[in-house]
Amino acid sequence: MSITAQLLDRKITLKQPEDGFRVTTDTVLVAAACPAKEGQRVLDAGCGVGGISFCLTHRISGLSITGIDREEVYIEHAKKNLLLNGADNIDFRHISLIDFKSEKGFDHVVTNPPFFEHGAHLSSASGIRAGALGHTADNMTLKKWIENCRRLLKPEGTLTLIHQAEELDDVLSALNGDFGAVEIIPLWPKVRREAKRVIVRALKGRKTGSKLMAGLVLHEDNGSYTKEADKILKGGESLFA
Repeated sequence: MSITAQLLDRKITLKQPEDGFRVTTDTVLVAAACPAKEGQRVLDAGCGVGGISFCLTHRISGLSITGIDREEVYIEHAKKNLLLNGADNIDFRHISLIDFKSEKGFDHVVTNPPFFEHGAHLSSASGIRAGALGHTADNMTLKKWIENCRRLLKPEGTLTLIHQAEELDDVLSALNGDFGAVEIIPLWPKVRREAKRVIVRALKGRKTGSKLMAGLVLHEDNGSYTKEADKILKGGESLFA
């Protein structure tokens, strides 16, 4: 059975499995941070039902997007979502990141990877939800996830990912040696609250250092979105507009 989710103030409609991973604000925010431009190739690694891909397509015309996921049920829903959203520039494929190959490198890889390492999280009763929350195979870790994203990028191609703020050390460690010009973008739930999420952008093969960017406050004290967050989460603007 499927349930319906809507993003960008109902501009995007998504069907998703009832017992699977759900699209969230993370989906919109990481798409908003990807610096893709018209005519470029983008890989949505671990695409789920296609939320990141559809947000990118809404913001940037003329992209060529490939979305891959190891869970067949997600890809089945993603292909149905192509019809719901009138998109013809996205190719969804049922294949794992580690097995996916491309003769031509991508300009950008964007991803919301599983947050937990194998054995470091409680498995969900739903196998597909467990796989979305954390790596469930012994041969896949965050480091290997990032290594495979690097493998599929062009030289100086951009990796954009979102992760838990408390895991930032692990993200930076996984990037070390393969990426540079790293930008760390904290996402604060409210003013004077610690960040729960970070977006990290990096360039393949660069050796330049890291930058801590200004970041984004998501909510006012009354729970409504800040003006800056509203422009992204409802208006579909870039995080850097």
